Amino acid sequence: MTDLLPSSTPRHDWTRDEVAALYAQPFADLLWQAQSVHRACHKPNTVQLSTLMNIKTGGCPEDCKYCSQSVRYDTGLERESLATVEEVRHAARVARDAGATRFCMGAAWRGPKPRDMAVVKEMIGAVRELGMESCVTLGLLDEAQARELAAAGLDYYNHNIDTSPEYYDKVITTRTFQSRLDTLEHVREAGIKVCCGGILGLGESREDRGEMLRTLANLPQHPESVPINQLVAVPGTPMGEQTGVDELEFVRTVAVARVLMPRAVVRLSAGRGAMSDSLQALCFVAGANSMFYGDKLLTTGNPAVAADHALLDALGMRAEAPKRQARNALEAVAGDALAG
Repeated sequence: MTDLLPSSTPRHDWTRDEVAALYAQPFADLLWQAQSVHRACHKPNTVQLSTLMNIKTGGCPEDCKYCSQSVRYDTGLERESLATVEEVRHAARVARDAGATRFCMGAAWRGPKPRDMAVVKEMIGAVRELGMESCVTLGLLDEAQARELAAAGLDYYNHNIDTSPEYYDKVITTRTFQSRLDTLEHVREAGIKVCCGGILGLGESREDRGEMLRTLANLPQHPESVPINQLVAVPGTPMGEQTGVDELEFVRTVAVARVLMPRAVVRLSAGRGAMSDSLQALCFVAGANSMFYGDKLLTTGNPAVAADHALLDALGMRAEAPKRQARNALEAVAGDALAG
């Protein structure tokens, strides 16, 4: 077993060799280490539920080779205009009532335009009024846009780095790896929490997976949320024939993420529809403590809500409680107090 001892103290100086050593451990030893770190930093047997809504579908100019929403690929996806604030409010209410505590909104843009920002800010307000944490993923941001979203009350900004710096140009050529890091820096400097992870199954090596995680772990501050996605191979995209990664390798990656970023929330994200209950259970043992929840994830399927409840019940796990009450509820309490 490696001499790297479980620690709940965040580090930002991980070496390539140390990450490789974590991956190379016997499977049970790695899971023991990850679970030890997890229990030192998080409530055991508790999972945070997030729901993701596509607020603008298709027409993205980027060439991400896995993405059904790129305008460059014929995937049969029909473009849709930006959702209305009322549509978002309704979807968020349904998600909240089903147990989700965070509502995430994704738009297929290279980056938002001023007219887009005005609507998105209203959507953020609508989500927060329901007492939910808000998250958006809108593409690249500059400093001013990040500050604008922070002023609107945004809790989290999602912007994945996808893979390692070395493998990145095999996946995307229309934006650089550094541009993604720049957006993360703008978000962090604006005071918004960072949600950033990657995708497994793009044809990358184990070393690439380790370097993706090491890049995140060596940021000045770890992302608060780290989504681990399994590629959903979409016909019509250049990666439509990819077969994904071995299940045990997926679990190893979750475990390494937990050890490298002990206080982050590690989320099971895209690809859960193809995961068995046993695989997801192993991921929870490995330190995952969040999952995307709801029947659809952007343009691809996701396990049914009832199936997720059944899985959590079978594992003796519970959903995380909301972190704040709805604004309307607080106003009602205040009004009653004044009336009394």
